[in-house]
Amino acid sequence: MSKRFVSVGEAMIEMSGGDAGLYRLGYAGDTLNTAWYSRAMLPEDWQVDYVTALGDDMYSGEMRAFIEQAGIGTDRIQTIAGRRPGLYLIHQAHGDRHFTYWRGQSAAKLLADDAEALGAALAGADTVYFSGISMAILAPRARGRLMKAIVAAREAGAQVVFDTNLRPALWTSPKVMASTLTAAATLADIVLPTHPDEAPLFGDASPDATAERYLAIGASEVVVKNGAEPALVATRDGLREYVPATRAEQVVDATGAGDSFNGGYLGARARGADPVEAARDAHRVAGVVIGHKGALVDMALVRRR
Repeated sequence: MSKRFVSVGEAMIEMSGGDAGLYRLGYAGDTLNTAWYSRAMLPEDWQVDYVTALGDDMYSGEMRAFIEQAGIGTDRIQTIAGRRPGLYLIHQAHGDRHFTYWRGQSAAKLLADDAEALGAALAGADTVYFSGISMAILAPRARGRLMKAIVAAREAGAQVVFDTNLRPALWTSPKVMASTLTAAATLADIVLPTHPDEAPLFGDASPDATAERYLAIGASEVVVKNGAEPALVATRDGLREYVPATRAEQVVDATGAGDSFNGGYLGARARGADPVEAARDAHRVAGVVIGHKGALVDMALVRRR
């Protein structure tokens, strides 16, 4: 019997490049990225579905087709008349990548407005994945509806996975961000935070402090990412191990590294790997991804041969 992985969040139009004023149009977004790499790494008997909202415009249609062509289910994507996807542009400045966003008409901001449709989308899931961005783009009451749907899925037997994915610019205040993300994390079995993002908001002195904070509020498994540094794997039953990152042959583009780590980790866990083995495979996947341009690379490049 097949199993079902459901990722909930926002996918956007990506404009990248910028050389001589020329940009390449693509599609990406943290939860879509993780769905992509989960599709690449999960066993074949798993169905991967993406849950979001798109508009009725040409670009929404093209995005839906792009997702479907990747083997990711689109049946639970809502269509919001008059809306369209959000857009972001990547530009280089001062030796680093910078992002400018246009989200005002994003249909994904309404993905939790229809509680019945959202509940149906999550029903029967074996794993539900969402992120801090999934929460940030929603109005306060819609956040409550998303959390209620996730609770229902968990009570029905789903494993819940949460990447805090802090984006301060999306929140009205650090206090609201901290309280909302903490509340969301209490729903999760697995939490996948990034220490350098967590430390300024929560005052975590080390990855260990980040892991202990999430274990204390209910997670059974926490993997603290830390860029090129080792990731900390911590579990409720006492496992604490730092897993070194795979040395990349070259770093071309770090976009999507954390999202691909998540997909690699969850895929390995579903195949029966223990948390430390899964973290090693997750580093391997992320090491491949940062060696290529863009958040989404050919799935064949990250699958084990």
